[in-house]
Amino acid sequence: MPTVLAAQGYTLRDFAKSPLDIGRTLARVKKIGYDAIQVSGFGPIEYKELAKMLDGEGLICCATHINFERLLSETQRVAEEHAIIKCRHTAPGIIPGPYRAEGAAGYARFALEANLLAIKFKGLGLTLSYHNHDFEFAKLDGKVALDIIYSTALALCAELDTYWVQAGGGDPAHWIRKMKGRSPLLHLKDMVYLGDKVVMAEVGEGNLNWPAIVEAAKFAGVEWYIVEQDHCQRDPFESLAISLRNLQAMGLK
Repeated sequence: MPTVLAAQGYTLRDFAKSPLDIGRTLARVKKIGYDAIQVSGFGPIEYKELAKMLDGEGLICCATHINFERLLSETQRVAEEHAIIKCRHTAPGIIPGPYRAEGAAGYARFALEANLLAIKFKGLGLTLSYHNHDFEFAKLDGKVALDIIYSTALALCAELDTYWVQAGGGDPAHWIRKMKGRSPLLHLKDMVYLGDKVVMAEVGEGNLNWPAIVEAAKFAGVEWYIVEQDHCQRDPFESLAISLRNLQAMGLK
């Protein structure tokens, strides 16, 4: 399928707390120029209602964030919900705290469980990925924690986050290339030094090496380039619009 730019719903979480808010937010996302969105951080809404909203705006749900505990306990139901909104990808947004607290053994345990879950979801028509932050770049027993996950869970795909890879001391382009064939989703946000702090910025407005990142993403076979900013220095809708224009200028559509 062709590469598609998408907006990450978590960026707009403060504007998506009720079904009415969600409908208005989806309309604004479409008006900005996005054709797809990752559903994340939204308030409670029935999946059939969400499907109608997405269809009404001509938006694709490219992926979701679902917490790992629910993915484990309600696997079949999650798959059925994703079928309603015609979504093929999901990912836990973070590793649950108890696994992380166990160190290397906990990451290995998480990876084994995630691998089995990825296999189950594949049989149900869903791809399971993992979204990283910066702490997965800590070395545990001499091995980077994110490596523990991906080298153990071979059925698990990646939703690498460019900002958090960089924040953890990794090279985003290197990690994207490393996950070739296992990277259907990629989170894009930039990093900038503002005052005395390192903060998130719109894609192309900070210091990340975007030519290298885009080249690596094409090499790795990324399907969805998903723009996200956990925290914006301006109106989040404006931030998403700036990132979209900059990505289009880089040749992405």
